[in-house]
Amino acid sequence: MQSYSLHYRIGIDEAGRGAWAGPVVAAAVYLPSPIQGLADSKVLSPKQRENLFQRIINEAYVGVGVVSHEDIDAKGIKAATHAAMECALKELLAVLDPTATPLAMVDGNDRFTFSIPHFSYIRGDSRFPCISAASIVAKVHRDRLLCAYEEMYPGYNFAQHKGYGTQKHRDALAQFGALDVHRKTYAPIRQVL
Repeated sequence: MQSYSLHYRIGIDEAGRGAWAGPVVAAAVYLPSPIQGLADSKVLSPKQRENLFQRIINEAYVGVGVVSHEDIDAKGIKAATHAAMECALKELLAVLDPTATPLAMVDGNDRFTFSIPHFSYIRGDSRFPCISAASIVAKVHRDRLLCAYEEMYPGYNFAQHKGYGTQKHRDALAQFGALDVHRKTYAPIRQVL
C-alpha cells in the first residue's frame, strides 16, 4: 500500500446489497480509539452487533447513507451502493477536521470516485477495525428499518429475513405478492408481478 501522511482512516461498508426488499445502507466510520470485539457484522450475533453498534455510535464518528428500493430499481444496485457510500462519507467528512488528510478503506473490490484517497479491500470487514465498525453500523441501521416493515406488512416476516431471499420470503411472495418496498428489477420479484 502506498504511504500516506494521514490522520483519519475511514472504514466504509454497506448492508442490503443482495436483498430483495428495502434500501441499501452504507456507513462510514472513523475510530479515534480502538473498540474491542469489532468483527465482520455477518459473524456476530444480533446482540453482539447491537452492543457494538451502541459503542461505535458513542465513541466514534459515523456517517450513514441510505438509498431506497426505488433508486436501486432506477440506477441499479452497484450505482445505488456507491451513492449510499458517497452520502455516508460526505456526512462523516462534514464533522471531521477539514485540515487532516483522510484515507477511505472500503470493503469489497469496486472502484470508486471518492474525493479523497481510497482503497478497496476484499474481506476488509474482517481485516480492518474501521471497516468492521462500518459493517456493523450499516447492518444494524438497515435491520432496524426492515424490522419496522414487520408492523407495516404482517405476514412477510421482514424482522426475520430482513428482505433477503429466504424460503419464508419466497413463501410470503407466493402467498401475498410483491409489495411497494420490493426491488421490482430483481428476478425473483419480477416473477411474481
